[in-house]
Amino acid sequence: MRDKYVETHNYASLRGKHVTVVGLARSGAGAARLLARHGAIVTVNDKRPADTLANAIAMLSATTPDNRVIILPGGHPDEAFDGAELVVISPGVPSNIEPLEKCRRRGVPVIGELELGFRFMNAPFAAITGTNGKSTVTTLLGLMIGASGKHAFVGGNIGLSICEAAADVEAGAMPRPDWVVAEVSSFQLETIQEFRPKIAAILNITPDHLDRYDSPDDYARAKTRIFERQAGGDVLVLNADDAAVAALGKIAPASVALFSRAIEVSNGVFMRGEMMCYNLDGSSGNIIPVADIKIRGVHNLENAMAASCMALLAGVKAEVIASVLREFPGLEHRLEHVAEIDGVTYINDSKGTNVGAVEKSLASFEQPVVLIAGGRDKASDFTALAPLVRRHAKAVVLIGEAAGKLEKALAGTVPIIHAESMADAVRKSRDAAKPGDVVLLSPACASFDMFRDFEDRGRVFKKEVGKLRE
Repeated sequence: MRDKYVETHNYASLRGKHVTVVGLARSGAGAARLLARHGAIVTVNDKRPADTLANAIAMLSATTPDNRVIILPGGHPDEAFDGAELVVISPGVPSNIEPLEKCRRRGVPVIGELELGFRFMNAPFAAITGTNGKSTVTTLLGLMIGASGKHAFVGGNIGLSICEAAADVEAGAMPRPDWVVAEVSSFQLETIQEFRPKIAAILNITPDHLDRYDSPDDYARAKTRIFERQAGGDVLVLNADDAAVAALGKIAPASVALFSRAIEVSNGVFMRGEMMCYNLDGSSGNIIPVADIKIRGVHNLENAMAASCMALLAGVKAEVIASVLREFPGLEHRLEHVAEIDGVTYINDSKGTNVGAVEKSLASFEQPVVLIAGGRDKASDFTALAPLVRRHAKAVVLIGEAAGKLEKALAGTVPIIHAESMADAVRKSRDAAKPGDVVLLSPACASFDMFRDFEDRGRVFKKEVGKLRE
């Protein structure tokens, strides 16, 4: 059944060919390793200097001991691309930089790591994209398929890259999966060519990454590429409560299933009172009462519905889906309960890196919220936060480069407090909160002005909350 849905390739033609991989992060290293296994002569290029790439270079050298990989750090010199017959780029590399445009003008194919991994991984894909909720839905779906007795590889934009997994399968270090459950980002979808998931899902689309895209429409177009290669027999799962997303069903080449909190859909997963139910392919039934779902919040109910719909389409029984939803505690940095101290609940939502995510997070609490926000701006429109901040927050504590822009956008809503560091923000939030309140870290920004990444930011927050106990 697998080969019906996946275009398989004979890559003996890569032997001896010159391939350039741009970006020596996790996915770039995986692509280089996979290409080297197939006999390609690989040049890995990264604009960062060699001293910041020491660990990545050492790991790549250890996994490709036949010296088939040349590493050129510190910029994008012409020699990294001269003679290249294929270029593979990592998601963090903008697909329109001049060295890549030069390659395209010479007729050199430029693809992404996701596309390369898809061509090697001979298994059906269930792929998830959207502005928010991707990681939770991806993880849940992998658990549901695993609980049904099938082997699912879970990765892509989280965990192992697809190329890393493909290399591990070929090396015998990982069994070939029954399903590849892949979180895919807009960056990865920019450079697909043949990528065709058997089941695809678009959870939501709200403005994000406008520091990379010219407009929200450009960002949305990148997301919608997830279904452009689908065909009959494939399924596209859409959020019926997001009008722009639901409208994509009219142009989808695949059949469409929906999930909705608001309406009973004829094909998909929906709410009937406080019961999650399904109608799919002529069968129907109950899945689980909402009260039994361990993860909380409006957005997590949507995530649970999306994962359940995809799992049903993958052949997982409703009772197996329910068992996973009863036990899954949620992911770190995504509305993660950190502590309750002196009657105040501290929540780590460091993954809330855009306005849409923060809106969903704020709407999840009935208690008054002290919101910690700020970081590096992604050309976001923070004024969209003002109504929910006025409704749900009692104060906002601002950190990072975007603090000034956020203050202007939220002026006149609630008291605004500035903090110099995460430690200062946690202390000032404690002072602003009363028993029964929530202190919520949900920054609406990237983290790179003060932290390595959103995970580092979340862990620093948890560390500082821990100090309050002391």
